[in-house]
Amino acid sequence: MSTTRWENDEEIQIFREYLRIPSVHPNIDYTACVDFLKRQASSLDLPVEVVYPQNGLNPVVVMKWLGKQPGLPSILLNSHMDVVPVFPSKWTHKPFSADLDNEGRIYARGSQDMKCVGTQYLGAIRFLKASGFQPKRTVYLTFVPDEEAGIIPGLKLLVQSEYFTKMNVGFSFDEGIASENETFSVYYAERTLWALRFKISGTAGHGSLLLENTAGEKFNYILNKMMEYRASQVKRLEDPTIDIGDVTTVNVTQLKGGVQSNVVPPLLEVVFDIRVAITVDVAAFEKQIRDWCEEAGGGIELDFEWKEPYVAPTKIDPSNSYWVAFKQALDELGLKTRQRVFPGATDSRYVRHVGIPALGFSPINNTPILLHDHDEYLRAETYLQGIEIYKKLIAAVANV
Repeated sequence: MSTTRWENDEEIQIFREYLRIPSVHPNIDYTACVDFLKRQASSLDLPVEVVYPQNGLNPVVVMKWLGKQPGLPSILLNSHMDVVPVFPSKWTHKPFSADLDNEGRIYARGSQDMKCVGTQYLGAIRFLKASGFQPKRTVYLTFVPDEEAGIIPGLKLLVQSEYFTKMNVGFSFDEGIASENETFSVYYAERTLWALRFKISGTAGHGSLLLENTAGEKFNYILNKMMEYRASQVKRLEDPTIDIGDVTTVNVTQLKGGVQSNVVPPLLEVVFDIRVAITVDVAAFEKQIRDWCEEAGGGIELDFEWKEPYVAPTKIDPSNSYWVAFKQALDELGLKTRQRVFPGATDSRYVRHVGIPALGFSPINNTPILLHDHDEYLRAETYLQGIEIYKKLIAAVANV
């Protein structure tokens, strides 16, 4: 297919228009995104509201496709409007140009993570409405801010609101990750996210002495214990049936302490990024860490800069009728799928936390994983295939 053919495709034009909006951190002005989405809602004849769950800050755009039986729990199609920062000098195409090359690759920040999903929802609904289809259940589309920001994201605040309660959501779609082979990954759970700072106090004094109970000795003990645990998880990954999402990851991300080279410091600090596997008892794991602190000599304060609660996985068995419909639709399309635990964190965890089943799925296969990377791209053909997949999935789940 020629570049001209792609350029003239209405769905590709809509996708590229969205990609050209630089909704990039930090300090995003979401006005252009909101205006774009309002136009899309109007073209689909869908009611649209802009709500502000954070006391007037940062909008959430909500579109509503009324179902035949609106009293039934609704279906949520969620995506986020924001994208991560870029290093323009590392890109061969301008990161917000949505350039289309001769092989049909569309280059832009957000092409995989995850503006593609947001406009693919719209493309699927455009086709379904044109065909005369009306879902049994009401379908909501939410376009939320700040998923990438590391601050309280828009969907978390929305889920906590009375507005969301009235939406009566029964099941949620959200993002997944591209697959580099022919399979498609479906994510039914996420690990528990901790950012844990150890504040290690000890005896201070002259660097020429061998003082007892120093912060450095305690730090060494803690670091060894955490790295031994990390090594045990690396060992588990030698099993080809185990993914990164199935193990607990432990990584040093920050170190702080000391005033000069000849002074033994009274305090050292180290921060670990920890993603606790869903098979691990989080309370027992935290107790183990606290026990290590006592074994090190005590005087260690644990400061959880980020401590999310354990969130139960979405059931992927016959007890979940939404899952049955979702999987059956993929099977009918002849797609090879793999059920996985998401290695990072998405907005799905906030939905699951209030007891609503949620699946993460991006209809992208045979594509390099480029989210947050330089020269992020998505092939036009893959994008359009994703719309075809969502046509089937949305119709199937909305008619459960």
